[in-house]
Amino acid sequence: MEFLLTTLVMTVTPGTGVLYTVSAGLSRGPRASVVAAIGCTLGIVPHVLAAITGLAALLHTSALAFQTLKYLGVAYLLLMAWKTLRDRSALTAEQDAAPRSSARVIVDAVLLNLLNPKLTLFFFAFLPQFVPDDHPHAVLRMLELSGCFMLLTFVVFAAYGRFAAAMRDHVIARPAVVTWLRRVFAGAFAALGAKLALS
Repeated sequence: MEFLLTTLVMTVTPGTGVLYTVSAGLSRGPRASVVAAIGCTLGIVPHVLAAITGLAALLHTSALAFQTLKYLGVAYLLLMAWKTLRDRSALTAEQDAAPRSSARVIVDAVLLNLLNPKLTLFFFAFLPQFVPDDHPHAVLRMLELSGCFMLLTFVVFAAYGRFAAAMRDHVIARPAVVTWLRRVFAGAFAALGAKLALS
């Protein structure tokens, strides 16, 4: 129960994944929001594997490895901010606009999580707290806990996205709101990038 409550707090707290899923729901509807939630969830897998296999220890001890991954993440967040600001097809009232492919949405979502070194370090510090040192199947236990984390992540992100999609018709009918939202999302991606750079 303690693990589930901690995980719920972690997933409900808005971050890059929530922002991306909400953006997908508002701009492209309910299906895109669920696809984005799937992509963000899949983006957790490399971090889980890194933590379990000990690669997180390398990131923790090698400043160069950590800084390289961190600044790749910063660059990608800034790219997402620029793309969001420039993307005039998103958040449009034209129902016949060509949608982005599910693969593209998933790739962007996976990259957002993949290029966040703090997520690897989070799992490195988080998982062992819930696995006793003398547990006979520690790796299986960590995989089980990681699976629970991913499932809850998907459910929470999909809920955020579906809510955003439900508000879509109210939003896209107002051009001023659309412009404001585009700027807010772009600014949020840029702010997250700056926060990562300065951390």
